[in-house]
Amino acid sequence: METIQFPDNINLQDNELEGRIILITGAGGGFGSAMAKAFAKQGATIILLDKYVRSLENLYDEIEALGAPKPAIYPLDLSGASATDFEELAKNIEKEFGQLDGLLHCAAMLGMPTPFELSDIETWYKVMQVNLNGPYMLTRMCIPLLKQSESGRIAFSVDNKNGAYWDAYGVSKSALIGLTAQLAKEYEDGELKVNAINPGQTSTHLHMSAYPAGDYTHLYDIADHIKDYTYLMSKQLKETGVLFSKVKVN
Repeated sequence: METIQFPDNINLQDNELEGRIILITGAGGGFGSAMAKAFAKQGATIILLDKYVRSLENLYDEIEALGAPKPAIYPLDLSGASATDFEELAKNIEKEFGQLDGLLHCAAMLGMPTPFELSDIETWYKVMQVNLNGPYMLTRMCIPLLKQSESGRIAFSVDNKNGAYWDAYGVSKSALIGLTAQLAKEYEDGELKVNAINPGQTSTHLHMSAYPAGDYTHLYDIADHIKDYTYLMSKQLKETGVLFSKVKVN
């Protein structure tokens, strides 16, 4: 799959996402919540999915205070969710909104970077459930709705942690890149566009957990990514089946 940087000529309008229904996983986290508020400001109705109900409620209040379209809360723990749970979610979206225009996968679990021979099997399964199986099942159940949109969009947040010691986290993120390529190819003749994005080293709780003694002065701020992520959910998006990277592409 081709890796590219975002176009320099992205020109987003003030209400770029007006009228669009967008589902965000990991909406209670720093990345997901920032994108939820940014998309709402752009006129989108956001479906907030996370396992932390209090975080979702606080985010709901923040979005309402912006005067943005009223969001929806959907508490769900990806680590224990089944295909039936995701099927029910898709049915509820269709019943409540009648459409789904965008699906942004922000939820992620780091697990414990470790040598392969010391890898904990239970942790492996849980990380793969949150980072790969959950996104797969959710996307699988939402595809029919996304195909009905005149400009359906799917974006998977990935990472380049596929080297030694990254265990299930690295494998799951690599697998998401493969899933992106597969889906983009299958739906290339329609209006549904599927991409992956590697935001690079960003000031998030997950990054700081991975590098507890790291130098945080060089990190991207989450706000640095808002324009790029908005583009991925917008009608302007032209690309499909690519990995957008904030990291310089040689």
